[in-house]
Amino acid sequence: MAAPISVHRLDAGGGRRVTARRQDGEHILGMAYRDADVVEFLRRAGLPEAEELLDDPETVEWLVDRPHEWTAA
Repeated sequence: MAAPISVHRLDAGGGRRVTARRQDGEHILGMAYRDADVVEFLRRAGLPEAEELLDDPETVEWLVDRPHEWTAA
């Protein structure tokens, strides 16, 4: 089963869309440009230990590009 939070591939501007999977479908949490943005989206989604969850594959799935990479090549 995939993680409930997905950090998508880098876009041309160097950001990554962050989504949450729920019973009623996938919801966009926002566009992240650094780890701190992902942490804030997780915190707003009700995960108070968000920073510790960035590398937890059961919670956060980093799609396509390497985790923590923020600059478009």
